[in-house]
Amino acid sequence: MKNTDWDIYRCFMTVARSGGLTGAAQATGLSPATVGRRMLELEERTGRSLFIRSQTGYTLTGDGRFLFEQLQEMEAAARKVESWRKEGEGATVVRIAAGTWVSWLIAENFPAICTERDAFGLSLTIGETRANLAYRESDIGIRAFEPEETYLAARPVGEVAYAAYRQRNASESQRWVAVAEEDAISAYLRWPHEHASGRIVATVTRPRSLLDLARAGAGRAVLPCFVGDLDPLLERAGEEIEPLRHRQWIVMNNEDRHRRDIRTVVDRMTRFLRSHTDLFAGKRPPRNSA
Repeated sequence: MKNTDWDIYRCFMTVARSGGLTGAAQATGLSPATVGRRMLELEERTGRSLFIRSQTGYTLTGDGRFLFEQLQEMEAAARKVESWRKEGEGATVVRIAAGTWVSWLIAENFPAICTERDAFGLSLTIGETRANLAYRESDIGIRAFEPEETYLAARPVGEVAYAAYRQRNASESQRWVAVAEEDAISAYLRWPHEHASGRIVATVTRPRSLLDLARAGAGRAVLPCFVGDLDPLLERAGEEIEPLRHRQWIVMNNEDRHRRDIRTVVDRMTRFLRSHTDLFAGKRPPRNSA
């Protein structure tokens, strides 16, 4: 495969992931017109229609999805070779995919996972969508359920509890803050829309902003107990919301879990998360308790 061919395929992958020319142009540094021409060129080369083009963006056709899946496998193989090469050089990066709040806790306690003596670094991908390790886009993921994929290994690390929180010593207001409904992927983010939709006074696009709004007294926010109970500016506004409780798992690819750097990070994350079992489960007294 010529370099120019791989470049055009990489451009195709970027368009597919971003859903259009504008996002792909920002990611590649090319103009939208150039990206568009490359996609037409690729369709001419393959003799297949790869996209359904509309005013709202580019959607993959059946042929486009097939090509995307094949190229994902090529990317995964290339990443595996690159990791193997870097491991020999002692300069690897372990990629972790986790939700907003576990990522926050990891960042707050970074030396427990990665120290200055380690030869590897960490790359943390933060989001509410499920961590996908099939194509090695990440090495380690944190999930809210035991994986069914046969290629994944998993370690349970306790349960996570949720409650509503408000500014400490605030009045008994029934105002709520929430992530916008279209961005409410997780069950705890959907809860205000399902149970307090008429009382939501502010919405945000990212869960991290819920903490800031609750601290400022804007309204109640549903948060993991390990976040709300640690914050001296917040207090619980009621009991635990028991239907939201779920188990938590560290997942990794079966083929990669014995790699030294990945094994080291998984072992440290396991110890760290299990050491906070009561906090995750909402059993520890809040930091602001007497």
